[in-house]
Formats: sequence, C-alpha cells, structure tokens
Amino acid sequence: NDLKMCTKTMIIISQFASFLYLRSTIAFPAMSNYVPKVNNIRNTISLALTTNPLVGSRKPRNGDIVKVSWDLKPERDFVPEPLFDADADTEITFVIGDGNYLPALHELLLTMHVGETVTGVEMDAGWGEKRKDLIATIHNSNIGVEQKSKLSVGSELFLSNGMKAKVIEITDEKITIDASPPLAGAKYIASVNLLSIEDQGRFETLTIALGCFWGVELEFMRVPGVVGTIVGYTQGVTANPTYEDVCSGKTNHTEAVQILFDPTIVSYLSLLKIGMSHLGDSKYLLNQVGNDRGTQYRHGIYYHNEEQKQIAMQLIDSYGDDCVTECLCCTHFYTAEQYHQKYLFKGGQTAKKNAKDIIRCYG
Repeated sequence: NDLKMCTKTMIIISQFASFLYLRSTIAFPAMSNYVPKVNNIRNTISLALTTNPLVGSRKPRNGDIVKVSWDLKPERDFVPEPLFDADADTEITFVIGDGNYLPALHELLLTMHVGETVTGVEMDAGWGEKRKDLIATIHNSNIGVEQKSKLSVGSELFLSNGMKAKVIEITDEKITIDASPPLAGAKYIASVNLLSIEDQGRFETLTIALGCFWGVELEFMRVPGVVGTIVGYTQGVTANPTYEDVCSGKTNHTEAVQILFDPTIVSYLSLLKIGMSHLGDSKYLLNQVGNDRGTQYRHGIYYHNEEQKQIAMQLIDSYGDDCVTECLCCTHFYTAEQYHQKYLFKGGQTAKKNAKDIIRCYG
C-alpha cells in the first residue's frame, strides 16, 4: 500500500516548471512538425537495392504522395503495438511530411529512389532519445521531509506543469528525477521499399466541418483510401487567423478538416456519410456539435467543384428540412497551428486503417 501511495504522490515543484516545460516535444508518440534529420535513422545491418528498372528515378519531396511497403520489428527494448499499419509487407500510401507514421520513415524516404529497398534500418520508435536536459536534481529544502519519506526509486511524480517524472535516485541530500518518456530510446528495425511516387492528379480533396477537429481528423485517418489530413479554419472573414481568434467567434471561421483521398478506394459520398454519421443528432443543431457551442463549431460541407456540390446537397436534403448542416463553396482554408495536427494520434490513439477503437477527444 505504501508503494502504491508513493507512485501517486503529487509534488508541486514550481521552480522546475520552466526548466522542464517541454511537454510538446515529448508527446506520445513524438511526431509533431518534424524537420528531416538523419539522426532518427541508422543503418545497422545492410542496404540492398532491388533490380527494379525504376531505381534511379527522382527522390520524393515533402508534399509528394508515396506508396511504400514496409515491415517493423522492435529492437531490444519493449515497444507497444504501433498506432499505424506496420505489419509485414504492408503497403501504405501517404503524403511525405504530413505527420502520420514515424518521422524517421519520412526522413528515410526523402533519401530513397523509386524502386529502392532498404533493410535493417534502425528507426526511432517515436518517443525520441533519452535527454539529459529532462533530468533534474531536487534538494531536500524544496521537497519536505514528509513527502520525501513517501518516495522510492521508480516513484512517479506529477509536476506542476502537468508533466510526469520518475525518481531515478535518492540520497540523503536530494532526489533525482527524469521526465523523459518511459519509452525514450526505443527503436524499431525496419525494411522499407519505396514502390512509387503517385500521380497527385488522381486524388481528390474533401473539406468538412464537424465540430472539434481533433476527433474528426483521427476518424478520417482510419479510413482506407485517405492518404492525408490537415486540420484548420475555413469560411471566415479574417486572414491567417489563430486558434484564439477563431475561438473568439469574431472571425466567423469554423474548425474544419481537409482530407486527401483516393476515389478509386473510397468515394466522396462515402466520406460524407461517415461525416454525417459522426454528427449524429447534432446535424439538427445550429452552431453546435455535442456540447461544443459557437460559430467555430458549426458543421458544414465545403465543396470544391460542381459535382461535389450536387452530391453534398442531395445528402443533406435526405436528412430533412431540419438539418442545418451548411453546404457552401470552400473559401480559403487556413492550416491550424502545428500542435493541433494529428493531435489525438500524437496523444496515443491508433490511426490504423479500419480501427474501431473509441475516439476520446478529452482524455
């Protein structure tokens, strides 16, 4: 019982809050707005080129849509089941630089040619390396004798800035804590085959607003045929709005998601039906989805051509005159701040295709 109590001990260490406030850089898994760096990947076994005649074609660039087959195996340390499709010989299609899968995969692909196969590559599993700047020493004067007596090596502490840390050393004068993610340093061994750089002209865009964009994005990430998603703000009157601007209700923007999809795998209508099902009875509520209220949460379908307009209007009409989902031509779409992108995925919820896990927007 004492040990259980130790692991739940709450210690307020405000003087260390600014030192340790790096929460956004160690999100689970750490995939936010990466900049390609070679230190996320390391060749540990071999590099092998196939005899495919396409080898030698240009390397992909950020924004390209690529088709890849790959296989991941944990290296040494335990790594939980990935939050994305990564079974042996799995083929995945996605946008380079879009933030899905592992940053190390994007980085590796930027160095490859179409038709090239790379095997035995060590990839960071998404939690980053252990970092010395996330280790801190706290002297007795900042803890208190009673609180220190409840601690042992391995106890979990909750810092005043919301981060978690683990006690790694206790002496008579001080304790040492480490705020690195528990799986920092974990690796995969990967085999990757860059099959093709896809023709972007065959993909289509859907722009839709269904309330808070975090859960909406993850729901569409799980749909086969969806190759890219971005959350942002649309249908407003102010250029380059911030999240705070939109939440004020003064810009008239609504939170929306832009979805890039392959119409040979999933149709525009099928995606719209997924969206309207997500709304449930909220489709009959003006400026409201669930408990979220305000013009920034109004729901709508924002078409990009006449064909999309007709499909969207017919679907909305099928729900009767009381359905208040708006159907308008898509105006400028402003990409939301980076911390909003893939928010729930970065928070540990699966984006595997066809996943049925309940999506939790708030914890």
